[in-house]
Amino acid sequence: MTVAPVYKQGWTMDDVHWSLFDPSKVEPTMLAAVKAAALVEYNAPDYVTYLKRVFAGAGEETMASLEQWGREEAQHGRALGRWAEIADPSFNLEDAFARFRKGYTPAHFAEADGSVRGSRRGEMIARCVVESGTSSYYSAIRDASEEPVLKEIAGRIAADEYRHYKLFYDTLNAQAEPDISFWKKLWIALGRVRESDDDELAYSYYCANVPPEKEAITPYKRRKYSRLAGQASMTVYHRHHVQKLVQMVIKVVGADPHGWLANLAGALLWRRLAAKSA
Repeated sequence: MTVAPVYKQGWTMDDVHWSLFDPSKVEPTMLAAVKAAALVEYNAPDYVTYLKRVFAGAGEETMASLEQWGREEAQHGRALGRWAEIADPSFNLEDAFARFRKGYTPAHFAEADGSVRGSRRGEMIARCVVESGTSSYYSAIRDASEEPVLKEIAGRIAADEYRHYKLFYDTLNAQAEPDISFWKKLWIALGRVRESDDDELAYSYYCANVPPEKEAITPYKRRKYSRLAGQASMTVYHRHHVQKLVQMVIKVVGADPHGWLANLAGALLWRRLAAKSA
């Protein structure tokens, strides 16, 4: 069994071994998924602005942590985007991202203050759900890819995303607010999972994979591109990646990550993802 390298925090684009790129190992479906992921990751600055409003007055350490998180997320986008540009010279990260930003802006980014989850604790639960998903997703890409540079980038990102989960989990538990009931936590987590069906993933896939000159004959349709994005993502997943995701989410809502709820939720999510990709 091959043991994956352990990547530490603080890596830069120069640390990636770009010279090892092997074009013969690029898989088209995975390339399409990586292009879309690059746009989502690169969009981190807007999330930082939103989270800093949610945590206004929380102190310099919290603000610094959020800014560091945003820098790392944006670097993920740059690394994935650069790899995609090498794999497909017709792809341009900045151009695709400009189209994505023009057509997708979550409503809560424009709100004055406060969390759309109702509290800082609620916001951190939602962020933990996201980091659970990204950590498992990039772990799956790392394990599935035979292209050496993508395998390395995905491994570096997966390690970062797990640290981000821990950051938000610790921030959740450090809040002076009253704790949230189990059912409220579960509702917030499930709500964030359902948001994966919104325009972010579908539209990022569209902007990343449909060139602007073909927009007129290939218009954006959420259901179609949500399905295509789901199909591309599911090519990399195995059952254990999904189970790890579920265990991380179950932990943040306050249940046993190895108990019956985690096992049931893992089975249901695996079935849902498989159906979505069919």
